[in-house]
Amino acid sequence: MSIPPFDHRGLLPAGVHVAPWAEVCSRYGWTEHRLKLLSGLRQALMSLKKAGCKRVYLDGSFVTAKEHPGDFDGCWEEAGVDPRKLHPVLLKFEAKRAAQKAVFGGEMFPASAAADTLRSPFVRFFQTDKATGDAKGIVRIDLTEWEP
Repeated sequence: MSIPPFDHRGLLPAGVHVAPWAEVCSRYGWTEHRLKLLSGLRQALMSLKKAGCKRVYLDGSFVTAKEHPGDFDGCWEEAGVDPRKLHPVLLKFEAKRAAQKAVFGGEMFPASAAADTLRSPFVRFFQTDKATGDAKGIVRIDLTEWEP
């Protein structure tokens, strides 16, 4: 098992936890709603892999102990990605990513894009608990080894 247990806050301990897709599914697919989110995430990952993406990072309430997360949040490394091969909504960020949420049930950002007014890249921004400022963990999926 590469995803550690949740801490006392219901979050992953600080760090980037690398996990295969099967572990992500078994760890986070414990309700019907979560299974639906995993299905949408799988579709997004398929598009990203097809476009040449090598790594994605998962965050948000989806990778917490929360029983009914609103969606999934993630970011993807841009190196080697051909944007012409991506599903077009993965490049739409207006209206609070409504198009991405409608298609996939969650939202994905380029990992190096500015996430806040301090211009923190998403991959770093996701590792901070917004409520407390404390460090928290995220999950990385290597798409080079991923079989949908």
